[in-house]
Amino acid sequence: MLPDTCILCNSSDITHFYEDTSEHYASDYYQCQNCRLIFAPPKDRPDRNEEFARYETHENDPEDEGYRNFLSQLFDPLNNLLEPESYGLDFGSGPGPTLNIMFEEAGHQMRIYDSFYDDDPSVFEETYDFITATEVVEHLFNPGQELDRLWGCLRPGGYLGIMTKIAEDDIDFFADWHYRLDITHVTFYTKETFRWLADHWNASVDFPADRVIIFQKPE
Repeated sequence: MLPDTCILCNSSDITHFYEDTSEHYASDYYQCQNCRLIFAPPKDRPDRNEEFARYETHENDPEDEGYRNFLSQLFDPLNNLLEPESYGLDFGSGPGPTLNIMFEEAGHQMRIYDSFYDDDPSVFEETYDFITATEVVEHLFNPGQELDRLWGCLRPGGYLGIMTKIAEDDIDFFADWHYRLDITHVTFYTKETFRWLADHWNASVDFPADRVIIFQKPE
């Protein structure tokens, strides 16, 4: 059964995109024809315990140079855009917060939020010069609500930096794509999706690297 509306843009123009007949956790995927988001339906989402068990296998360590290099894909282009001593939020900071430390080392002030590891909703009562979400948006069950909330916390001229692998709305690509095989990855964004978000927010958007997307809020 088709979902009623898209979980990002609320459009009812949704089609069945792909069926996985293997033993993978999710069997069906749908695509919104308005914003081009691809997503698994609620029946194929992990529950909170399953999500937490998967996140507990992550070995994120601020002292790990390999992990820092990975995060630098977003850190470097975003840091180059920031004014000195900017104020930022790392959304979805995970079990070993690291990106916030990198920005603090560069002279910025940071807060962090993670619904499993640092669930302090007071962060959403403040505004920020920049917000980061690295390897987070593919986990969101309600991306329209969550991303609009983050956008509302950005100051005029502020930046939202996202890291996620970008999907291609091609069946052969999607069928063999390892990124969707993580059971906690349930929401997949094409470049058209991010361009739709830019239009939705009246923002500019840049793609400085393969998996890096940076939006700027109008002044």
